[in-house]
Amino acid sequence: MARILIVTGEASGDLHGANLAKALKACDPHVSVAGIGGHAMEVAGVELVCKMGQFDVMGMVGPLALLAIIRRFFFMRRLFLSEPWDAVIFVDNPGLNLRYAYFAKSAGLRVFYYIAPQIWAWGPWRMYWIKKRVDQVLVILPFEQPLFEKAGMRCTFVGHPILDAVGGPYDRAVLRRRFGFSDEERVIALLPGSRAHEVQVLLPILLSAAEKLVQHRPGTKFLLAQASTIRDNLLQPFLQQDRVSVTVVKEQTTEVLAVSDFALVKSGTAILQAAVVGTPMVLLYQISALEWWIASFFKRVKWIGLVNLVAGRSLVPELLQHEATGQRLYEEALRILEDPTAYAEMKRSLAQVRAALGEPGASARAAEVVLAACRA
Repeated sequence: MARILIVTGEASGDLHGANLAKALKACDPHVSVAGIGGHAMEVAGVELVCKMGQFDVMGMVGPLALLAIIRRFFFMRRLFLSEPWDAVIFVDNPGLNLRYAYFAKSAGLRVFYYIAPQIWAWGPWRMYWIKKRVDQVLVILPFEQPLFEKAGMRCTFVGHPILDAVGGPYDRAVLRRRFGFSDEERVIALLPGSRAHEVQVLLPILLSAAEKLVQHRPGTKFLLAQASTIRDNLLQPFLQQDRVSVTVVKEQTTEVLAVSDFALVKSGTAILQAAVVGTPMVLLYQISALEWWIASFFKRVKWIGLVNLVAGRSLVPELLQHEATGQRLYEEALRILEDPTAYAEMKRSLAQVRAALGEPGASARAAEVVLAACRA
């Protein structure tokens, strides 16, 4: 019986890790799957050795962050040595997972990386470390495979797992009734991210834009998609200011997007979720000036949103750093919402992005590759 460990690090990784675990069990009912993840992986039947929320170090500063990271490194080293794992699968989150992969490889384990680091966007130098620490990468975008193969790495393109995670199609009228909205009401989704520090920075900006939108069109409704990694007490101080009424929906990001006319979204996996569902959107992203200055040295692409990267053009407006303000979000959202031609064109373009991602089944294809290696 194969014993497999899946290591995630954020809400999107938890979702993909859960689908991968289901696919592994579907391919081999006798496989044993443990992992570091969240609610989605737990529901999928994964034996959690540590919950993702307890494992997150983002948001900590100074010596506290360093101490937390060191403790986690020791925990991971013990975990990899605790059992003769047949395979360890790291899912996304390269900032920490590439470092954890060092301990897994040092323990003599077979290492896979599912949703590999985007070396084409931020750090080609990472290829050296991936080659040292990973046996095989499972990539989700077709143009990634030649990059890894050129570097001499074993690589398999499995398709994008978002197509498995999103599901659908969704009946918008049925969803509207379920959420208590009429067909005529304008509903806008707010997606501030899956990490505490992201929410603390971006949620005030989103609420500022929401306030302006409801002033322009009274009666506009807002749904906030709360990730499994975000606690209620983090959101409440922002929402209790009564600037605008917001309905919080937990762990139903896809449904929130499907029921909404428009979305204001933090850059990340949710951008592709919105594209697959077909919800027009504006992207925002903001980090510290120092972090942005450092990132500018490594950034190798024109856009940061995966929708724009797949489309090869500026399909979704990207409001970054000083542009990420409530006023600019309001202006861009209103420009698209109030122009039927622009709105319809974005929906058509999002459908093209969805088609470019290929067919569902990425999780099953990734599971087959991992299990085949275990049997070998």
